[in-house]
Amino acid sequence: MNWMLEGLASSVPHTRDVVVLSSDGLCMAQYGTDEDTADRLAAACAGLQSLSAAIAAEFPHGDGQMKLVVIEVNGGFFYLMAAGAGAYLAVLADDDVDAGLMGQGMRDLVARIGQHLTSPPRADRQVP
Repeated sequence: MNWMLEGLASSVPHTRDVVVLSSDGLCMAQYGTDEDTADRLAAACAGLQSLSAAIAAEFPHGDGQMKLVVIEVNGGFFYLMAAGAGAYLAVLADDDVDAGLMGQGMRDLVARIGQHLTSPPRADRQVP
């Protein structure tokens, strides 16, 4: 899956890091970053997606699901997009990123590989 993440990074200038994570905060794939940074980002995203789902639940005619979160900070942008049941696509980008191009690139990537990004719920394992 890393080559697909690389495709997003190379098609959207000023993209820094791309991470695919499960809803429980585990890094499933990464591009442009080291494992420790990807793990920290995935863990933080788990909390963020939980908060955004709580906000989404406040819309009475919605389905309670988060689609996209964008955070602008000094130095760049953070994007978190739902990418299938239990999976998310996270991107860090520099200040100069084209937000429209990033959004479109992320949507295209999710549409192409959404089923591969889906993280099934964990089954409870019974110890004999």
